[in-house]
Amino acid sequence: MTLGSMINVTKTFLPEQEEYQRILAKAWSNEWITNRGELVEELEGELAERFSLPYVLAMANGTLPIQIAIQALGLRDEIITTPFSYVATTSSIVWQNCTPVFVDISPGLLTINSELIEQAITDKTTGILATHVFGNPCDVEKIELIAKKYNLKVIYDAAHCFDVSYKGQSVFGYGDVSTCSFHATKLFHTAEGGAAFTKSEGDYNKIFQAHNFGHRSTTHIQKLGINAKMSELHAALGLTILPHVERIRGLREKLVIAYRSNLANLPLEFLKIREGTLWNYAYFPLVFADEISLLRVLDLLSKHNIYPRRYFYPSLNTLEYVIGEKCTISESISTRVLCLPLHHGMTIGQVEEISHLIRLVIQ
Repeated sequence: MTLGSMINVTKTFLPEQEEYQRILAKAWSNEWITNRGELVEELEGELAERFSLPYVLAMANGTLPIQIAIQALGLRDEIITTPFSYVATTSSIVWQNCTPVFVDISPGLLTINSELIEQAITDKTTGILATHVFGNPCDVEKIELIAKKYNLKVIYDAAHCFDVSYKGQSVFGYGDVSTCSFHATKLFHTAEGGAAFTKSEGDYNKIFQAHNFGHRSTTHIQKLGINAKMSELHAALGLTILPHVERIRGLREKLVIAYRSNLANLPLEFLKIREGTLWNYAYFPLVFADEISLLRVLDLLSKHNIYPRRYFYPSLNTLEYVIGEKCTISESISTRVLCLPLHHGMTIGQVEEISHLIRLVIQ
């Protein structure tokens, strides 16, 4: 039994080219395709309104906002972080000449265990960089209390969190700075891109200068900076895709419901969504009982042209360029977690077939 065409873990949503060209025509008319043109500012305005946040800064990818936030907030020495995330979270800390201090994760939720953060704080700790995993928010309330108690800055890697809200507000509103990726694989994308979100005018100004070579205006260089600006071409794609997000999210929700139904009553763990969360159905991770079972499923699915992803693997505290503390839960789950294909181009029938193949291996 095979599924004919290849099914990857994700698929880029592409609007009709005519839609894109209509918006892109503004850049041609303005003869302005970079250096914060009309379309970049329009996209920032749309996102600020969508998430009820005062300050949004679009950038060239989703890693630069993390690196720039670390620099702009003045973080140094030790930064507490999670070992269960995409590598950009840890590499950004190291890249900024800081030291990642890993705190293990909570089973089920898969986010950093807020009960373990306080004991990891030393006199060298300057901030917390935590990841909302698969769109599942961290324990933002407890983290905020800890940050205030110890005068720490908080950055959230919210790369998976477009349109996720927690207790009635966008998750981008938590922490000193939240960052998001607009990579082509994401629920919302600009091909390559990302953004920083903050409620602080002061932090926004620092981040703005840092992403624009230190410029605050076209002539006055006030601070050290790099080039992280988004182009008009990327912003145009984002503006084209934005009206489609609700429909894409609705399609993914149906697929997730089908997965959960078809894989019920198996020795598998689904992601536990934090209470109070309006989720975005961006990923469908499964946690297997052991790595052997996962590898057997991977092998069978690949024979049918189905390609899920071991996401996140390995646990980041085991990377060769860090000195990582032992994180038993993250290290275990990272070997047993698999994200199944989930995107707008899939059908319920494909979900049923994938689930059937998994059931052949997992009894």
